[in-house]
Amino acid sequence: MNVNIKPIGFLYTDAEKVPRHWTVSDQNGVICIENEFTEAAKDIKTGQDIVVIFIFDKSRTFSKNDLMQTPKYKNKKLGVFSICSPIRPNPIGMSVLNVLEINGNKIHVKGIDMLNGTPIIDIKPHIKDKCDIPSCRKIREKK
Repeated sequence: MNVNIKPIGFLYTDAEKVPRHWTVSDQNGVICIENEFTEAAKDIKTGQDIVVIFIFDKSRTFSKNDLMQTPKYKNKKLGVFSICSPIRPNPIGMSVLNVLEINGNKIHVKGIDMLNGTPIIDIKPHIKDKCDIPSCRKIREKK
């Protein structure tokens, strides 16, 4: 199987150092959406949390030795699928960011844990409660 993924935009920040995870970050950045995808972001709102899927383009290449890794917060090796390491079989990351402002194709966000120039491959709404999904609301309203 061949999977082709093309960035929809890039993250830019002045931060020289970013936290290792979005849950502990207060760093700001700007997601610049490629012009051909600008319309797809028109319903994102200020104050909303969004899920940003990105590529760890600056991480070293994954090898079989990386299946088990020792995170900084643990004293033992853990399987890579149970930790948030940027060194992964497919170098895909995910962060939940808060939208500060939107100007055309620029989404200003807070909570980044990505480096300047990181390729963004998708943005999704952050659904905190399954009943935030429209089909679930309709079922709930019928009761």
